[in-house]
Amino acid sequence: MTVFIDIFDAISDGQFLDPFSFLGSHSIAKNSTEVRAFLPHALQVNLITKNGSIPFCKVGEKGGFVAEVQKDPGLYELEVHYADCVNRFYDPYQFGSLLPEEDLALFSQGNHTRLDKILGAHEIVVGSVRGVLFSVWAPNAKRVSVIGSFNMGNHLCHPMRLRHQSGVWELFLPQAKSGDWYKFHITDSFGGTHVKADPVAFQSEHPPRTASLVKESSAYQWGDQKWIKEREVSNPYHKPMSIYECHLGSWRRVQEEGNRFLTYRELTSTLIPYVKEMGFTHIELLPIAEYPYDGSWGYQPLGLYAPTSRFGSPADFAYFIDQCHQNGIGVILDWVIAHFPIDEYGLKQFDGSYLYEHEDWRMGWHSDWETLIYNVERHEVADFLISNADFWFREFHIDGLRVDAVSSMIYLDYSRKDGEWLPNMYGGNINFGAVDFLKRLNTLMYERYPGILMIAEESTAFHNVSRPTYAGGLGFGFKWNMGWMNDVLRYFEKDPIYRHYEHHHLTFGMIYAYSENFILSLSHDEVVHGKQSLLSKMPGDAWQKFANLRALYGFMYGHPGKKLLFMGSELAQWKEWNHQESLDWHLLQEEMFHHVFHRGTQKLVQDLNSLYQTQRALFEMDHESSGFEWVDYHDRQNSVISFYRHSATCDLTKKQSVLVICNLTPVPRYSYLLTVSLPGCYKIILNTDDAIYGGTGLFSMQQIEMVDGSLKIDIPPLSTLFLIYEGSPEYA
Repeated sequence: MTVFIDIFDAISDGQFLDPFSFLGSHSIAKNSTEVRAFLPHALQVNLITKNGSIPFCKVGEKGGFVAEVQKDPGLYELEVHYADCVNRFYDPYQFGSLLPEEDLALFSQGNHTRLDKILGAHEIVVGSVRGVLFSVWAPNAKRVSVIGSFNMGNHLCHPMRLRHQSGVWELFLPQAKSGDWYKFHITDSFGGTHVKADPVAFQSEHPPRTASLVKESSAYQWGDQKWIKEREVSNPYHKPMSIYECHLGSWRRVQEEGNRFLTYRELTSTLIPYVKEMGFTHIELLPIAEYPYDGSWGYQPLGLYAPTSRFGSPADFAYFIDQCHQNGIGVILDWVIAHFPIDEYGLKQFDGSYLYEHEDWRMGWHSDWETLIYNVERHEVADFLISNADFWFREFHIDGLRVDAVSSMIYLDYSRKDGEWLPNMYGGNINFGAVDFLKRLNTLMYERYPGILMIAEESTAFHNVSRPTYAGGLGFGFKWNMGWMNDVLRYFEKDPIYRHYEHHHLTFGMIYAYSENFILSLSHDEVVHGKQSLLSKMPGDAWQKFANLRALYGFMYGHPGKKLLFMGSELAQWKEWNHQESLDWHLLQEEMFHHVFHRGTQKLVQDLNSLYQTQRALFEMDHESSGFEWVDYHDRQNSVISFYRHSATCDLTKKQSVLVICNLTPVPRYSYLLTVSLPGCYKIILNTDDAIYGGTGLFSMQQIEMVDGSLKIDIPPLSTLFLIYEGSPEYA
């Protein structure tokens, strides 16, 4: 027993590294078996088998217990008497290895892209015993134990088994159940200790609490089969896509209850009907993966596999997406894999080594965000991230991922000074490892989930971001058009008297408009950090500000490219977006001074969405040059531009064309002549200066004439007009 005392003392000190070699049931002779258990604070322990109860002998003073039986006890339980209670449970150390060798081999080779199937916490049944299988990747750890509500957070109770081939630790705990909190207590090779949340946790505690939660294993019953089936055969490039970018924590709040968030369930009954009524085709959610700090808006996530608990459970989030689909609305998630925060309970030096991050700070540190960078050249890390993308598509039926900060991934010198970055093998600044990772990511996702959207936020002119990998591209389906956004906002922020000097900012975007599959984005980034709201950016008095904003939206919906508008922009908010407050819904109320203009702007966005989706010319050829034709792009003196959008039909009798005219000064243009390539009959189908939108309404009921092959029209001040071509005189 002296040897046993030494071993139990080593277990108590956290120095015994192979618990399964000693604890549990072990044959010691032909007809004799010893059962050993380590149970700190236990006063008495009984072995419960099918043949009855046998008392344990206490060994030493630190929680060691041993019982000897004449034959293999089979499946057994431990009856543990404490000072204030008696617990009975199956001994976890009687169970063998449960993670399949094939899965671990694939993981060690870098070929397992559904890691959520083997890592994390899974409720399973072994034989007749229900419990939770915990597993975590920590290859450089000396010892790992799972702590939680099932052992009062005592790291000595449940040390795990190391599967050496892959560096994965596992433990099946019959004591654990759905809803339990847990973390991993890790002893590194230098003797340091770390308490970490599970990187593959499927649910987390509500911040500021940081523990992982065992998620209920019952699968959500989806009702969106029709949506998924139609998505698989759809072509998003030739369909309308109007995206409502939304931060769930500030779309609406309940002021009467301490300014609390709406839940996923409450958002289902409020946000979804609103988005549907407004005519948007998709909701894009700012990052949903669990994150510690509200002020990061989700852009510093630590629980990539857990929908944030701020708004409810994973099942509640699934219900929200399901209802979006059943109401004809797609869901895109903002996905952050370019960096991760340095919170101690997170991925930073997870097992005491630089496991998820780069060791060299010149590769692994973002000074802009004060965050770490995933080492995607390590195949286990790449698989961790690719598995996460697959997880959101597979488990939550999402329709797309908008990948944040792609530029920071593909450029080694992104936002770095000389001496702060390492060149590649050729002395250049391209991160080939990140490029290869993105190509593999996009290829796999499009292969597995036809019809989805992989969208890049890439702020430079990196070639072929939204081109297939087989054609030399990164493999994304779409790219945010940051250049268009910057140019157009720079133009509209200018006083109209100076706009003739800035005319090229309106037209330059068409030079490269078909180099990528672009999404025109007026996102959250443009209405925070002192940039002002879109309305406040506009020059002039109040009337001109609203008119400018309406003209901007009209220009955006007429321009080639899919559309994205951040929440609140449709209300024409005066204030910048504040993540701690609800949108300014009160602006729509009649007692507000400018409520007509705010309601008018909201109505305009609704009508633009309707127009955009019903006029094929405005979306079918978004990414093909034959769908666009300049009418007049050089009238800088009057700040007027005009162009056609054409549908895809080659038959001239069926081809649809829409003429878009923008007058971007507060001066009406009477009897303005446009030399058009399609002479004939035109009809105004939307005028941003209409009285219903808060405009003058003076030019809505006008006769449009053809004069010697030119279109003669009165153009309202600060407006965008949409005219449908109704055919040449012989078809009219």
